[in-house]
Amino acid sequence: MARIRIDLPEHFAFSTTITLLLSHINYGNHLDNAQLLGVVSEARLRFLKSMGYSELDVEGVGIIVADAALQYRSEAFHGETMKVEMSATEFHDFGCDLVWRMSEAGSGREVARGKTGIVFFDYRSRSKVTVPAGFRGHFA
Repeated sequence: MARIRIDLPEHFAFSTTITLLLSHINYGNHLDNAQLLGVVSEARLRFLKSMGYSELDVEGVGIIVADAALQYRSEAFHGETMKVEMSATEFHDFGCDLVWRMSEAGSGREVARGKTGIVFFDYRSRSKVTVPAGFRGHFA
């Protein structure tokens, strides 16, 4: 099976820090694989909020996660502060990829990288919609 490869942009539009809690840690005493996506979801919420949006209101429409891919680069441990960087790339008619990198804030040690495919969605009509021009404009 071919390994997943995530290419990162030269510049990230956003970064935030998140401290790993005990609930993020598994029996191996490191960041749990399922909890990693929870940390990234929190970063995505902050990313959208930094532009004045929420997951249910990006210029009047919401987003849904269509897919996700990630690569682990090193372990992360309880109490460490993660720097999560994120940017929107690979736009298409109805969505884009949110590419991210998570590193330990103090040392810069890369912990994981990935991308989350999002689709813009009208929750009233239950249908996908085109990428809002204002959102796309943040990354032009």
